[in-house]
Amino acid sequence: MTEDPGRTLLRDRDFQRYAAARGLSLVGSIITLVALPVLVYRLTGSASTTALVAGLEAAPYAVFGLFAGALSDRWNRRTVMVVADVCSALLLATVPVAHLLGMLTVPHVLAVAFLGPTVGTFFDGAVFGAVPMLVGRSRIAQANAYVWSLQGVVEVVMPAAVGVALAVLHPATLLLVDALSFLVSAALISGITRPLHDSSRQRPPLTPRQVLVDIREGLSYLWQHAGVRTMTVVGFTQCVGGGGFVALMVVWIDRQLGLGTEGLRFGLVYGAWAVGGLLASVTLPRLLRRTTPARVALVALPVSAVLGVLTPVWSLWWAGALSLLVWSAAYTLVAVNSISYRQQVTPEHLLGRVNTAGRMLAWGAGWTGGAFVAGALSGVLGVRPTLFVMTGVAFVGVVVAWTSPLRANARAGAGSANVA
Repeated sequence: MTEDPGRTLLRDRDFQRYAAARGLSLVGSIITLVALPVLVYRLTGSASTTALVAGLEAAPYAVFGLFAGALSDRWNRRTVMVVADVCSALLLATVPVAHLLGMLTVPHVLAVAFLGPTVGTFFDGAVFGAVPMLVGRSRIAQANAYVWSLQGVVEVVMPAAVGVALAVLHPATLLLVDALSFLVSAALISGITRPLHDSSRQRPPLTPRQVLVDIREGLSYLWQHAGVRTMTVVGFTQCVGGGGFVALMVVWIDRQLGLGTEGLRFGLVYGAWAVGGLLASVTLPRLLRRTTPARVALVALPVSAVLGVLTPVWSLWWAGALSLLVWSAAYTLVAVNSISYRQQVTPEHLLGRVNTAGRMLAWGAGWTGGAFVAGALSGVLGVRPTLFVMTGVAFVGVVVAWTSPLRANARAGAGSANVA
């Protein structure tokens, strides 16, 4: 597409449609994130079955992420996004319908918990490639920052709103709101007029063997491009620490800060993570007018690592909340700019594959693995030592980033970032 630097993203009608679609989907997703485990717990009264919901929601990315990325690079990305939204809406709608008919079962709910995110991996694969086509390479980071700002607002406001709604509505009924949000998102994305894929590019015939070749090509680019490889390692180490800390956050607030598991102060500390992410997203567009995503990530990374290790030190609740907020802000700056850098330098025909692979390795493996390891270590070392160990992993990412060619590329500017 031809970029118009004088036109801001917020005045771009196609971006407005995309941002509105993402915002609505985020609202619906938070509703489901809260309501689905509550629904399973009410149906079973089982803690282990309820915990299974979280595992089923995360597993599809690890299982299908690479395939979704490879296929979305082949198909019309707008079509993939619209079809994924419609399928997600139909899946979620089966839960309130079954509840209304008195036919809702636990296997049904667990199937939706798994199949919904499975469809979502295809949407994500298409989005990673669509955003650079939608806004142009130079505005990717700003576009991601705006969407993350929306996500931050939603994550601050919606959990409490859902908690209030659950007092008067059945959790199955609330899932209908998420289904409707997906349908509106599909309509908005359908209205985007700008091409979201290169229709002139020739693609080999689609066969199972060719899909594997496509996946291998994406992984090869990720590993051979020094900057993308570095950002992926950085993302993995960040997610290990973040996943480990968040997995034990409730225990830390209860035992370390002495706040229990409810009340205003508990909510303020727990919500500090979301508030920090929101602040980072809001300030990021201004930062990016002066520098590049790679440079922001390199500066924010050591700050994030230091704050991550410092946060478990505190015993005063307000100090813990403030430390958590600042850590989250630096963490979010690294995360958004790592994703934006990867989208900037990856060729159009590899965008879905490379970015879903990077997300699978960083968030899928890093965050999930960090949570499991933290849970296991806490029984041996205790909560505070475990948090020190998990958050300390981020320093590996600092060393990798600051001794890699990415540092020279960031100093030279965004243009040289394309050099592998």
